[in-house]
Amino acid sequence: MLSRIETFFRRLRRNLSRSVWLARLLRLPVSEGSPTRPGLIMIQIDGLSQPQFERALGRGELPFLRRLLRREHYQLHAHYSGLPSTTPAVQAELFYGVKGAVPAFAFRDHESRRIVRMYEPEVAARVEALLVGIGNEALLAGGSAYSDNYTGGAAEPHFCPSAMGWGPTLRAANPLVLLAFLISNFYSFVRVAVLLLMELGLALLDFVRGLVGGYDFFKELKFIPTRVAISILLRELCVIGGKIDISRGLPIIHINFIGYDEQSHRRGPHSLFAHWTLKGIDDAVARLWRAANHSAWRHYEVWVYSDHGQAPVRSYQAVQGYSLEDAVTAAFEKLGTTGLKVRAQGAGGIQTQRVRVLGGQKIQRLFSVLGINGDEADDAHPLVAALGPVGHVYLPQDLAGDARDLVARELARTHKVPLVLSVEAPGMLCARTEAGEFRLPQDRAALLGAQHPFLDSVGEDLVRLCEHAEAGDLVLLGWRDGVTPMSFATENGAHAGASPEETHGFALLPRDTPLAAREHEYLRPIDLRKAALQHLGRPDPQPRGVRKRIAATQTDILRVMTYNVHGCVGMDGKLDAERIARVIARARPDVVALQELDVGRVRSQGMDQAHLIARYLEMEFHFHPALHLEEERYGDAILTHLPQRLVKAGPLPGLADKPRLEPRGVLWVAIDLHGREVQIINTHLGLYPSERVAQVEALLGSDWLAHEQCREPVILCGDFNALPSSPVCRRLGSQLDDVQTRAQHHRPQATFSSRLPSLRIDHIFISPGLEVAGIEIPNSELARVASDHLPLVAEIRFPDGPGDKR
Repeated sequence: MLSRIETFFRRLRRNLSRSVWLARLLRLPVSEGSPTRPGLIMIQIDGLSQPQFERALGRGELPFLRRLLRREHYQLHAHYSGLPSTTPAVQAELFYGVKGAVPAFAFRDHESRRIVRMYEPEVAARVEALLVGIGNEALLAGGSAYSDNYTGGAAEPHFCPSAMGWGPTLRAANPLVLLAFLISNFYSFVRVAVLLLMELGLALLDFVRGLVGGYDFFKELKFIPTRVAISILLRELCVIGGKIDISRGLPIIHINFIGYDEQSHRRGPHSLFAHWTLKGIDDAVARLWRAANHSAWRHYEVWVYSDHGQAPVRSYQAVQGYSLEDAVTAAFEKLGTTGLKVRAQGAGGIQTQRVRVLGGQKIQRLFSVLGINGDEADDAHPLVAALGPVGHVYLPQDLAGDARDLVARELARTHKVPLVLSVEAPGMLCARTEAGEFRLPQDRAALLGAQHPFLDSVGEDLVRLCEHAEAGDLVLLGWRDGVTPMSFATENGAHAGASPEETHGFALLPRDTPLAAREHEYLRPIDLRKAALQHLGRPDPQPRGVRKRIAATQTDILRVMTYNVHGCVGMDGKLDAERIARVIARARPDVVALQELDVGRVRSQGMDQAHLIARYLEMEFHFHPALHLEEERYGDAILTHLPQRLVKAGPLPGLADKPRLEPRGVLWVAIDLHGREVQIINTHLGLYPSERVAQVEALLGSDWLAHEQCREPVILCGDFNALPSSPVCRRLGSQLDDVQTRAQHHRPQATFSSRLPSLRIDHIFISPGLEVAGIEIPNSELARVASDHLPLVAEIRFPDGPGDKR
């Protein structure tokens, strides 16, 4: 009854959803199909390193992401960006499986021979065309992309360099539809207006501080509208679009929030202004997550990750008193050459150009980003491309190798560039510092520090970067171990280089995410790609990901779960065995006692639910049908990854005067826990009090708990349909202990119903002498919707330790 009521209200809410109606009014296609199809929403928080993420969590700036970790069974992973540590390189690896696709954010194009930047639409499109040509499957195929460097193969890209906004869709709509769009999102637009005013006030304060700190007046003035547009307007437009796409059931949606990265470039990754932006991003993630949980067309997972981090930096010019271009010019003068003029890619950083993704020449004029063109081709002069802490120096074609080495030594020793790299042989770099020469990758510990969290990968990726076809003859880095990070642009926060903070992103994923086997504990973009493809049922042709086997973490503790799965029909009316399996996987039990499973029944589409759940969890199982009508079966199961043997399975007595009552049964297996045999008994008692009394007496009799083979330790699990104060539970309590009352510092909690837990009818009883180390009742959004019961998990300790106790 409760599930029917919730299903009704869910349908009502969907029918009244403004996102659903907007999709219909705009005539956007809907991805129809089974409501249990997997979907994926990937949310990128641009530029947020894991150390800064953890700092923000501790300061209460990310309350929803903290909830994901504490309540929704998410796990935090370190995410190594690869090199260069920039969004174009990370998204190329994520979307197309290509590492090191670009040598930097700004570099010389080998065809046009001019400096290009990855925010330029034609440049981003050309690089993506090369990625497509490699032949790997595009991750975002059939989905949508928001504020990304590439489309990723998305059918509907928005606010990307090569696909600006919703222009075509909105222009095709009639005026009444546009009016409906404005009215239906009135609250959102009011919210945007209020946030814009707040952000404008903060921006003005930031403007004054910038002037006091000696920054250029006009640059500071120009940054105010830029900051407001990126931090608020673009973020809110992405959320509105993402919610519409969720209501349509697109298979994959990728959204990049760039506000924090924008603020960090200007004021530094530790700044209050950058961290203020995180509060709005956290709220945006929460709204998308809620929309995903009410989707009618798919079962969405929400993954949150950052592509890279940022390091606080000083500009090279502020440290040295002259620009990098001046340094390169002086180094060439040591060659005795005359008439060589070093050409540079121009001053400034990337942050003031990001409003281009809002689209349209009017927007670009408003935010002063027109007239930015690459430098003219010129092979007779040295060329410098340095946008951030990675710089490329392109030498004249007729310059000999000895001259290159002299320039490199001058830049490192005289002009204090922290690290100057050049290719010495295939797979080997010559690295020059003020202290002398080194070789990479073998000397990576000396150059990058033995404590670098991604040391092995960084060494290989530096070689890949320098060997890129469009890399400079010399590659300059603004950091090495023991040196304060520098940027070759004027900014307070930077990324692209190899420092720990720049390369240290994070990934916040559900515990049961299928991650591929890998050499390191940390992830990199290609690992996220493989996991995403597997989740969507599109396995990568490379070795597929495998789900981590659930295993006991301590030899003297056993995690036991009892769970009534309601025939795998959730509170939303969806039949989904895999969803039940995900609830179980995230709780990481060693033994699972399940009730109300269907096998071969018409009402559940003929599926073998016990087998499906066990296969997902990589467990073995025993199933006992309490009800068996021709080919249809219905009953209970015990699943475990531990060695087990079936001891006995059979029926429980009913009531003679009520022959049509649902039959009830018992399943008994013995598991081997590191040499100790443990008896596990699973049951589901009847609905009538007198029926339950008879069934409990049978359980305590010689056929079951008093059986000669039922030697301690014993664990009895199930849905008893009885409260702790009932005669049934008191009778069982005379011989066994209720885990919820035995656990120290634990207040017993109800498990039924899942939405409003008010009845404690699911129980785990254990034989005397066992200890209860902990109790967990998963109460995540997934658990609350997957069944009408919540699972109960008990950590049971064997005080005398492991060993053969049989």
